[in-house]
Amino acid sequence: MSDEPQPQQPNEGGAPKEPQPAEGPAAAEPQAKPAKSPNAPRPAGSSATGGKPGAEKPDEGAEGAPAAKEADGSAKGAQAPAVPPQSGAKEAPAHKAPAEKAPAAKSPAADTPPAESTQVLRRVSAPAGSAKPRTGAAKPEQAPESTQVLRRVKADQPPPAESTQVLRRVNAPRSGDTAGTGADAPKPPVAPAAAAGATSVLPPTPSEPTASPQAGGNASDGGEGGGTGDGGGKKPKRPKRTGWRRIFPTWRMVLGTFVLGVLVIIGLLFLGYSMVQIPAANALATKQATVYLYADGSQLARDGEVNRENVGLAQIAKPAQHAILAAEDRDYYTESAVDPKAMLRAGWNTALGKGKQSGSTITQQYVKNYYLAQEQTVTRKAKEFFISIKLDREKSKNEILEGYLNTSYFGRNAYGIQAAAQAYYGRDAIDLDAGRAAYLAALVNAPSEYDVVAHPENKPAALARWNYVLDGMVAKGWLSQSERTGMKFPMPKEQTVSTGMSGQRGYLVEAVKQYLVGHDILTKDQLATGGYRITTTIQKPKQDAFVKAVDDQLISKLDKKNRKADTFVRAGGASIDPKTGKIVAMYGGIDYVQQYTNGATRGDYQVGSTFKPFVFTSAVQNSSSTQDGQRITPNTYYDGTNKRLVTGWSGGRYNPENEDQKSYGEITVRKATDLSVNAVYAQMAADVTGDKVKETAIDLGIPADTPDLYPSPSIALGTANASVLEMTEAYATLANHGRHGTYTIIEKISKDNVPVDLPGRQTKQAVTREAADTTTSVLKSVVEGGTATAAQAAGRPAAGKTGTAEEDTAAWFAGYTPDLATVVSVMGQDPVTAKHVPLYGALGVARMNGGGPPTEIWAQYTRDALRGKPASSFDLELQAGADVVAPSTRPSTSPGTDAGQDNGGTTGAPSQGTTPTDGGQGNGGSTPSQGTTPVDPTTGGGGDTTDGGAGGGPATTNGGATDGGATGGGGPGGQPGTGGTDGGADPGTTGLPGGFIAPQTARRQ
Repeated sequence: MSDEPQPQQPNEGGAPKEPQPAEGPAAAEPQAKPAKSPNAPRPAGSSATGGKPGAEKPDEGAEGAPAAKEADGSAKGAQAPAVPPQSGAKEAPAHKAPAEKAPAAKSPAADTPPAESTQVLRRVSAPAGSAKPRTGAAKPEQAPESTQVLRRVKADQPPPAESTQVLRRVNAPRSGDTAGTGADAPKPPVAPAAAAGATSVLPPTPSEPTASPQAGGNASDGGEGGGTGDGGGKKPKRPKRTGWRRIFPTWRMVLGTFVLGVLVIIGLLFLGYSMVQIPAANALATKQATVYLYADGSQLARDGEVNRENVGLAQIAKPAQHAILAAEDRDYYTESAVDPKAMLRAGWNTALGKGKQSGSTITQQYVKNYYLAQEQTVTRKAKEFFISIKLDREKSKNEILEGYLNTSYFGRNAYGIQAAAQAYYGRDAIDLDAGRAAYLAALVNAPSEYDVVAHPENKPAALARWNYVLDGMVAKGWLSQSERTGMKFPMPKEQTVSTGMSGQRGYLVEAVKQYLVGHDILTKDQLATGGYRITTTIQKPKQDAFVKAVDDQLISKLDKKNRKADTFVRAGGASIDPKTGKIVAMYGGIDYVQQYTNGATRGDYQVGSTFKPFVFTSAVQNSSSTQDGQRITPNTYYDGTNKRLVTGWSGGRYNPENEDQKSYGEITVRKATDLSVNAVYAQMAADVTGDKVKETAIDLGIPADTPDLYPSPSIALGTANASVLEMTEAYATLANHGRHGTYTIIEKISKDNVPVDLPGRQTKQAVTREAADTTTSVLKSVVEGGTATAAQAAGRPAAGKTGTAEEDTAAWFAGYTPDLATVVSVMGQDPVTAKHVPLYGALGVARMNGGGPPTEIWAQYTRDALRGKPASSFDLELQAGADVVAPSTRPSTSPGTDAGQDNGGTTGAPSQGTTPTDGGQGNGGSTPSQGTTPVDPTTGGGGDTTDGGAGGGPATTNGGATDGGATGGGGPGGQPGTGGTDGGADPGTTGLPGGFIAPQTARRQ
């Protein structure tokens, strides 16, 4: 045969199959005879074993090794791809490779049955251009390298066992390539070890066609084929991915992963929505500051851990609502509860360093503020997501916006827009304009950084944010362009240092709390939760006037460095409108932070002589009489002798001292009130009875459980420990003509815009108007000429009473005009031990009394508080005869009578033959005893009186006046006389003609 390459047989596509040079050791062997074409006629007797219709068996020449055929005859079982000839095309002649001599290829072991062996054929395509195209042949395809595995059986066992052909495809050579080996290239001989199961690699002949898809064990997609001649219908395996393709997933993997991911996400969303419930609000969100307001609505104080005041959407100005939306969520009313696009965009911008952005809707921010905490965790974000969706289904957009505005933080410790409006502009949220609202809205993004007062260096950034908000309002149609153009940045006010409860704030707040709890309006727990808006009855001008009066008349005069007593000084005061019962002002102390005990509400000091008017009121109310049967009126005479024994009381011996151990003799009730004579009022309490006095005091406003309110004669001296506020309430009842209504310090209360019910003010006629007005008449005299003349500085009609506690631990003045009732007390307390101490030496005076600083404070406050209001007079309806003012001391009825009064005005009884001169409660009501000669009270220059005898003569031994001499009485014939030398009540006063008795006719003024 010629060494030239044989023509290439065409494939199915008609293109010639390019021959490929043999590889490996086969290239050095003699070239084998070309294999026959699959379409060539087969020799007689040859048939395809196990072949199916449509699949042809390759002839023996296709195996390419005659020696192997002679050895075991297995070539009959091997099946080559069959390519049917096309119509009209001539069949190309088959070329057989030259067969080798059988003896040369035959192994010595051929005579014995050989063991099974496997032959692996590595096929290559014939080089392009080595053969002419075969008519009807298939078009060459870029096939991968393939490997044939042949399973051999013994040659003498017909029919041959089925074999397996494994093809490893390689890309078909391009046309024009030259074949490395021709058709005459010798095939490598089969090694003797082939019979023992050896594996050899044989190159295919140039004319071997590409495997057909119909051939068993060969896949059309180039994958590894398997199977035999009868397994052409079995699905082939997919090829393994090699090289860089292994890095990337297939489209099937991507699609499957995507579908699975979608299903997982849907499942997680459903599970999360089902499991996450809307929780209760967090503790911080529910805490609010309770706001206390003056009567005019201005802010008095804020109390609470969190500076927040919730307001309804109606209490927030529309520009403020629009500004928040323009800054945070312009499409709030049209969007859903969550915005995934915004969340992704915010995350992207944050990653690019464009500032931290939340990407949350207003609903999500509200959920975070109100229901959740502020931690940045995936769990919290997931809860926020699901709660927002549920909340959007349960609440309206307006409700969510209202909650958001009340929970957002604006800096300066202000939570909510109401607190922010007060903190930055000192106004309510309802009064915000567009400019101020835009600045507050800008603060939400960065509260601390955008505070241009605290951080002026950040003003450009704050201005940029402010402009952004305003431009958004214009874009949404919430603000006109003309308004926007002329708008200037509204500079916020300076941040004030939080004073908390300093000054009078703490005292007023504590008084309000005591009132609310004491009247069962609110509980302590409710007050602790906060959120209330309490409008008090405190009038700011009057409150300021009260503080100034105390500062001017007391605090400014203290010298704590040089006078130790000044460090003991405390003060308290309260002022009530008698007609309404409203507290209009209160002074609790110098500073709540320094002295937290409220001097106006503490009830641990004796009220002193300010209690005496209640004794007289009770006497008039109960039509009480003296021990000798005379009705008690302002003109009734009592013995004012120091340490005079109280009679008519079975409780034991009681003889109180007068102030400074001074005796006054027989004086009228009016005069005894002016001078605050203890002896007179102790006896009067016994005459009225302690029980009735106590009952009247309670009716006027003194609490029934007041400490030391004991029904004995000592009650008249003010041993009870009532508070300044309680005493003010009682005096306001007298100023209101005996009509009492419990005081109030609350005008109105609301929480979350819902009013809190307040008990209605119930008034009653505690005492008759006659009793109250007659008492007022007596107290007017105290201001006009008694111990409280300093009260005249108020510049209008006034009535009042001074008082001093035991051992001078407190000094009082309780007074009123027709328009205002006020009580002031100056108290002594050790700042270290809190023990009550005397005020001796305080303010540089020997002793502190009610007519001093307490009355002076009262006068200045009353004048300033009522400035501009016309002065009004008392409209009094008096007890019969009270309109006539009797002489302050009672004149003697005739010369020779013994001056002085014994046993509280009882009629003197004859003893041992003496003759009484005047059995009434007159001057010289007692009679001499044992026939002694009476001493003329007008006689002067006598010896000292002993045991209270009248001055100017020998002392009486058993019949003169006891416990105090008589005051100046009339001389014989009605001539004026001078006062006695020992304890006269009003030295130097002019007596009236002897025998004068005050008229008892009834008259109303």
